[in-house]
Parts: sequence; C-alpha cells; structure tokens
Amino acid sequence: MQLLEALNWRYATKKMDDSYVVPQELVNEIIEAAYLAPTSSGLQPFQVFSISNKELREKIQPIAYGQSQITDGSHVLVFAAWDKYTDERIDAIFDHMNTERGLPLETTDEYKAGLKAQLYAMSEEQQAAHAAKQAYIGFGIAITAAAMLKVDATPMEGFVNADLDKLLGLEEKGLKSTTILTLGKRDAEGDWLVNMKKVRHPKNTFLTEIK
Repeated sequence: MQLLEALNWRYATKKMDDSYVVPQELVNEIIEAAYLAPTSSGLQPFQVFSISNKELREKIQPIAYGQSQITDGSHVLVFAAWDKYTDERIDAIFDHMNTERGLPLETTDEYKAGLKAQLYAMSEEQQAAHAAKQAYIGFGIAITAAAMLKVDATPMEGFVNADLDKLLGLEEKGLKSTTILTLGKRDAEGDWLVNMKKVRHPKNTFLTEIK
C-alpha cells in the first residue's frame, strides 16, 4: 500500500473485533518504526510498553474512560517519556552512540556539554514536556506504520496519566505516560465512524507556500 493511500485508509477506529489478534510480527514492525523515529539530538527520551495481557488491559480500560478498544483490540502500546534529563541518561545515550559507531567516548563531549546547558536551563516540567514531544514523533510514525501494514489503530490521549503511571510503575522508572495506541481490527458493523468521509481543514487554510 502506498503512503497516501494508507493514510486515507486509516482512521481512529472506534470499535474493534474482539476475536482478532494482530500477528506479533506486525506489532513488532510497528514498534520498530517507532524505535527508528527521529528525536532531538538522538536522545530517544521515551520508551514503549507493548501490552497484550488481557487482565492488565482490563485494568487500563477504566483509566481510559472505558474506551472499548483497550480490551477489544489485541495490543495496547503505551508511549512513556522521561520525566527529566540527567547526566546519567544523556551520557548513556552518547556513550552508546559513540561505541556503536566505533568512536572514542569523548568524541561528542563538546556537543554534549552544549546540549546539557540548553536542557538544564529548562525547568523539570519543561524538560518533561520536551521529552513528551519526542515521544509524539515516535507515536506518529507508529500510527503511519500501522496504516501501511493495514493494522487498525486508535490513538488516545483520553486517559488519566497519573493512574496509568501508577498501574505500570512508571514513576519508579522515571517515566510519564504520554499517549496510548491500541492495535486491532475494525468491527465495521459496530463502528459508527468507519464509513464517514475523512475530513481535514481546507488545504488553502492548512498550507501557506512562500516562494
């Protein structure tokens, strides 16, 4: 499927077939796409939790205001961003990067010092927001990958973050939940949105060309 065709095919699925399980190899491809997403300075300051366990998804459902896709789909991907930037986290990323590239660890010391100065000038709340923006990049690419693979998905911001963080033990890991992506197969007969026309802003209000 071509990219634009896939993006026109996808929609925020409202009702999923609870008898269908997305093949794990497709889930793995979607996660790999998020893994390869670009992030600021390559920090990749987020993690993805792939949850197929039905009992755990049943606990997540009320946290997500009862949305049925949590349990009717077969997988829930939780994108969780770092709560703040630290020397330990930043150093680990650059040490790994340089090691994988066969470079001395000190290769990026000057760049890293400048980056830390910029990040530490932010409050912890601003740092968490910056990390969450990076998670959203991976989230968007995961949605696109799902569409390319014809896996139905529902992006969700409608959940109680603090409750999900507690359920998954994210605070102890220095993480904050940002978004949820449920994966499954649309139940066309039960989904009011499935046959609705895809509507976006008029193109002339969306795009400004400066030549």
